[in-house]
Amino acid sequence: MTPERPLCLIVPGLDNSGPDHWQSLWESRRDDCRRVDLGCWSEPDRRVWTERLDAALAMTDGPLILVAHSLGCLTIAWWALGADHRRLMRVRGALLVAPPDVDSADAHPFVRRFAPAPVAPLPFRSVLVASRNDRYAAFDRLELLARAWGSRFVDAGHVGHINAESRLGRWADGEVLLDELIEGHAARHGNRTSIPSKRFTG
Repeated sequence: MTPERPLCLIVPGLDNSGPDHWQSLWESRRDDCRRVDLGCWSEPDRRVWTERLDAALAMTDGPLILVAHSLGCLTIAWWALGADHRRLMRVRGALLVAPPDVDSADAHPFVRRFAPAPVAPLPFRSVLVASRNDRYAAFDRLELLARAWGSRFVDAGHVGHINAESRLGRWADGEVLLDELIEGHAARHGNRTSIPSKRFTG
């Protein structure tokens, strides 16, 4: 029997992801991607965002892959700490791209609302992708966060915050990682890899 293909829930960060962002391009071109509407995009609230993520999961059936960018990664980490076991079991993996350092003294006040960053291992397979010149988080800091979360750590090279300003288009390297998660062929947690330099309302 062929296993049911997971639905990919896209979880954006601060200010949502615009039309040129790889998350939006995936959503528009892939029939397996749907965006979670976290609301209050410009003034994020940790409780609201985690509750809306949970509500989005409650509105779906079957296996899921979570696809987060920036503050969306912290939303997933906080959600996982208190989520219902039945919902957690449906998550087959998470692609966590460019989480900001919410504990930094230089972090934006809105980003600091998600501090401290959870350090408990995530209860599902995850891949954390970091850029070497991301102004919102030091590369070494994200490597430590990946270890804490039990995530496979991927070095994306020098591509800024891995957003629309990075001019990645559909970000083919990211889609490779997503498809690995979907197919269940992602590398074992903890490995470090380099890669070349519709909508739910809760």
